[in-house]
Amino acid sequence: MIPSQQYRFLRQSLRDGRSIKDDSSKWHRLHLDPWLLGLLIINSIIGLMAVYSATAEDMSMVLRQATSFGVGFILLFICAQIPPKVYQATSPYFYLISMVLLVLVLVIGDTRLGAKRWLTVPGIGSVQPSEFMKFAMPLMMAWYFARKPFPPKLIHILGALVIMFVPFVLVALQPDLSIGLIIPGIFVLFLSGMSWRLILGAFAALAVAAPVLWMYVLQTYQKKRVLTLFDPESDALGAGWNIIQSKIAIGSGGLMGKGYLEGTQSHLGYLPEHHTDFILSTYSEEFGFLGVMFLFALYAAIIFRCMMIGLNSFHNYGRLLASAIGLTFFFFVFLNSGMISGILPVTGDPLPLMSYGGTAVIALLAGMGIVMSVHTHR
Repeated sequence: MIPSQQYRFLRQSLRDGRSIKDDSSKWHRLHLDPWLLGLLIINSIIGLMAVYSATAEDMSMVLRQATSFGVGFILLFICAQIPPKVYQATSPYFYLISMVLLVLVLVIGDTRLGAKRWLTVPGIGSVQPSEFMKFAMPLMMAWYFARKPFPPKLIHILGALVIMFVPFVLVALQPDLSIGLIIPGIFVLFLSGMSWRLILGAFAALAVAAPVLWMYVLQTYQKKRVLTLFDPESDALGAGWNIIQSKIAIGSGGLMGKGYLEGTQSHLGYLPEHHTDFILSTYSEEFGFLGVMFLFALYAAIIFRCMMIGLNSFHNYGRLLASAIGLTFFFFVFLNSGMISGILPVTGDPLPLMSYGGTAVIALLAGMGIVMSVHTHR
């Protein structure tokens, strides 16, 4: 039998979702997305400016943060060169290495403020392994579901819950109930087509378990954070101090702000953690409502670009991974913004690309490099 023209065309055409269009642009050859890269660079510059102001113009801290950004962008470029199929093949190893680091924290980790969350690496300094797990979790979950039929069956969902909650328990033993650790996995579950009936059932189960979690799982300081959320003035000089001063800083910024380097709440020492968790309060005071809206528009553009890259991916692994990274980025922006404005409890999670801290910046930019890899390797 003589093969038809259509059969010969399909046999000779490019496979695995690759386009027959020859995209030979410079950016494509470098495996970079210019739109996403440009947005990240602008956000990083704003972050360095905010750190400079929040640290009372301490250039040593700015240089350390700039070094973290430099390392992060180098990793972004390296991660973008690696095809998604390599990430898919090595995802379980990233996950296992992160698990080993979490165990090492419990054994030889540094204790600070009553919690073991850091490892001291000679020549590098302190690193927080839970941030690496936030990087490894979407990789592992995307690998797990990309090999399963959609929508996932109940047995597959139970397997995914085990993947998520084992590292969550290890982090809880530090102690640190960082919900951000399992959020990427939850987003992958949602994107994989988990039925709404199961989602509503999970929320119902969580509501039933809430009293038990409150009585036997949450630490005393965590309960106090939740109670302070509803009435910060009840302990204005203690647990409620952070939220009260944060609201004062945000409100005093007004429409246009007081001007760069002109904030008083942070510079006079009223606002604690003004260069880390509460850096958005410092930024709001100096740049006002319009400045915050510009920053949020920048965040929205980054999230939208990640989602579009995920939507246009031709394979399930890339689609799940890029979209989960974008939604996780949104979650941490929402969590930190809600925390400093008093609508969510204080959690200690940084604002992406703004808060001072190297591990979170490096892990986030490496994740964005993977998103670019999904976009340019077809």
